[in-house]
Amino acid sequence: MPTHPPQLHIADHPLIAHLLADLRDKATPPDRMRSIVRRLGTLLAYEATRDLPTDHHTVTTPIQPCDAQRLHHNITIVPILRAGLPLAEPILDLFPNARMGHLGMYRDEKTLQPTTYYQRLPPNTPDAPVLLVDPMLATGGSADAALTYLKSQHCTDTRLICLVAAPPGLDRITKNHPNTPIHTAALDSHLDHRGYIVPGLGDAGDRLYATT
Repeated sequence: MPTHPPQLHIADHPLIAHLLADLRDKATPPDRMRSIVRRLGTLLAYEATRDLPTDHHTVTTPIQPCDAQRLHHNITIVPILRAGLPLAEPILDLFPNARMGHLGMYRDEKTLQPTTYYQRLPPNTPDAPVLLVDPMLATGGSADAALTYLKSQHCTDTRLICLVAAPPGLDRITKNHPNTPIHTAALDSHLDHRGYIVPGLGDAGDRLYATT
């Protein structure tokens, strides 16, 4: 069996596999796509935040006081626009007090290099874990640029959540950001001549927003 870098975490759950099959299907309409992405986002975020630090507290139940734990940090969620938004929304449902940043990027279809057009982080972002969300990790250009920007803002605990990854993007992130865990539903075979993941699911943004 192929070995993967330790920072890669491929979710192994029958429900995730089932949802991913529907997501890949070219017959799945945009409204169904968005619904599936929301559910996958919830499941992947659950795994990506498994080791969040907690503090001990005492709460009083209707019966008596008891020991309890509360999250130590108020996390920050940063989607890469536009396709990252449907993936970020269910994470915000899980963490309603989370802060939200936004990074606007698009990929040049000729050079396959990312162009940044918007950067906005909430105050005190470096003080807590940052979940960077983008559906596809293909060439890794956008994720690499986003993580580099987060590092420039002194963020030390970054975690990448994507639906599908490919080896070139994985190699790029593990090389340039070895301390960033990558959580995904699948690691696919390769990229085609357009830089699309194979078998992948096509252009996530276009399919989510019916702009094909």
